[in-house]
Amino acid sequence: MKKTLIIVTHPDINNSVINKKWINELEKFPEKFHIHQLHQVYPDQQFDIKAEQKLVEEHDHIIFQFPYYWYHSPALLKKWLDEVLTHGWAYGSTSGFKFSRKKVALAISLGLKEEHLQHGTIFKYTLEELTRPFEALFDYIKADYKPFFAYYGMTFEPSEEWIERSVPLYLDFLENFNSAE
Repeated sequence: MKKTLIIVTHPDINNSVINKKWINELEKFPEKFHIHQLHQVYPDQQFDIKAEQKLVEEHDHIIFQFPYYWYHSPALLKKWLDEVLTHGWAYGSTSGFKFSRKKVALAISLGLKEEHLQHGTIFKYTLEELTRPFEALFDYIKADYKPFFAYYGMTFEPSEEWIERSVPLYLDFLENFNSAE
C-alpha cells in the first residue's frame, strides 16, 4: 500500500490542540502517512514549486488537513493551491492533469458545532456547501474528490476527552479513504 500524503496547513501548530494531536497520532504510522506541514517546511511562505509538484506526483492519495475559520482554510493553503497547481502541470490541454485520478479529501477541524452550520442558523450554510469551491477545484483538475472529514465543536468542547474522541474517527476515515475505490 502506498502512503497517503497529508498536507497540513496550520499557522500555529505548536499551540494547536486537535491538529497537533492528529499529527502526533499519524506519525505513529510512517509506513502509511507522509506528513507535510506547509508552515514548517516553508516558514517564509515561499514554495519550491517543483518539489511540491514532485511530492504530489509520488502519492495517489492526498488529504488536506487544516482548521476551518473565516469560511475557509488558512491562507497558506490557498497560496499553495494558487502556486502549485500551475497551468501545464495541474490543468491545461498539455498538462497531463497531474492530479488526475488521485484521491483527494479534506480533514477539517472546526470551532463550531455541527448544528451551527445548517440552513436557518446565523451561519446559513452547511459545511458541504461552504467547501464546494474545493470540490469544484479538484473536479476541474480531474482529481477524485471524496467526502471530507470534519470534527466540530473545538470552541465548545476543548476537553482532552473530546480531542481523544476525534483520533479513532480520523484514523477510521483515513482507513476508509485509502481502501475505497
